[in-house]
Formats: sequence, structure tokens, C-alpha cells
Amino acid sequence: MKKIAVILSGCGVFDGAEIHESTLLLLAIKRAGCSYTVFAPDKEQSEVINHCSGKQENEKRNILVEASRIARKGAQPLNRLNPENFDAIVLPGGFGVAKNLCDFAYKGENYTVIPEIESVLTKACKLKKPIGATCIAPILFAKIFKGSKITLGDVNEASIAAEKNGAFHVVTTHGETVVDEKYKLVTTPCYMLDADIVQIAEGTDNLITEILKLI
Repeated sequence: MKKIAVILSGCGVFDGAEIHESTLLLLAIKRAGCSYTVFAPDKEQSEVINHCSGKQENEKRNILVEASRIARKGAQPLNRLNPENFDAIVLPGGFGVAKNLCDFAYKGENYTVIPEIESVLTKACKLKKPIGATCIAPILFAKIFKGSKITLGDVNEASIAAEKNGAFHVVTTHGETVVDEKYKLVTTPCYMLDADIVQIAEGTDNLITEILKLI
């Protein structure tokens, strides 16, 4: 049974991991006959958003604790993720990627990726482990893997920033994937496009299918 590590950035589209993408990725992994373990940084998230009003709340939340809502049995701290123990790594999107795993939401094209994420993904790449990402999460690849081929859906602020950081962006539509053979990266747009949950499922299923081809 292939083992896949899933990295979450919290819980909830506006300040954490996108829940539809996260859940459907986990489902796609299990339907493909693989197992998964969920990981997340054990630190305070950048901000907390009220998902009813869309307004920022004056409170603090821990990314690992929030990610455990999705993991159900509890997520593991990201610093325990050793790529040697897994066959692949995948990251769903959500604003938590742009706020908690990097600071793209605040700094635009001049963003940086948190050291924990850069270390894990760089090590996985050196071990030739496939890495998948949905929605906004490929923005991490643009900074870490110079010249990588990715998709962030259509031309948008994120895709422009990714290209300014050296990535090659491919315009895609619902369910389509882009595979970077050099770095063994697989990306799909999901909610970077105006999508419904069925289209998200198509994208996550196709991403896992391509990941398994690279293992």
C-alpha cells in the first residue's frame, strides 16, 4: 500500500485549508488503495476569519489543532514528517497556504515560504518523491523549485507572481492536471476557478492518478 503525506494549513478556506479539497483528496487517496497521514505546522495561524461574515476575528488559533478537525484522528506536527517514510506528498489549497505556509497573501510576488515547508518539500524532491498541490498551493512550488511547470488555473494575480518567481504557468480548466517531470510535481486548479464540488472531485481524483504514475 502506497503511503501519502497530506499537509494542511488549518481548517477553512479563508484562513486555513480548503475543506472540500482536503476531504476529497483524502477520499481520492483511499479510493486509489493508498493510505494517508495528515500533517500541519504546530504554530499560530496568521489570522482568524469568521466564515459567516468574512471579517477577521480578534482571536488566536493553532494550525495543527485546526487541521485536526479535518484529519479526524488528529494531525501530526509537520516537523515529524520525514519524506523517506512516504511515497508522495500532497497539499490542498485554501488561503491558509497563502497566509500560514507562506506570506503570498500579504507580500504578493515578494513572498517567502516558511522554512518547515521548504525543508520538507526540498527533501522530498531530492528523494524523487512526487508532490501534488491543488488550488493556490502550487504557489509554493514557484518559489522552491525554480523553473517548475505548474498551474494556478487561468491567468491571475497568483499565476503572474509565480511566473515572476521563475515558474512556467500553464492555463488549465476544471479537472485538468499539469505534470512537471523534472521535479515530479502535479498540480490542478480546483477553486482557483469558479468550480463546484463535482469539478473539485474530478481534479483531486486526477491529481492522485497522476501522482501514482510518478511513484
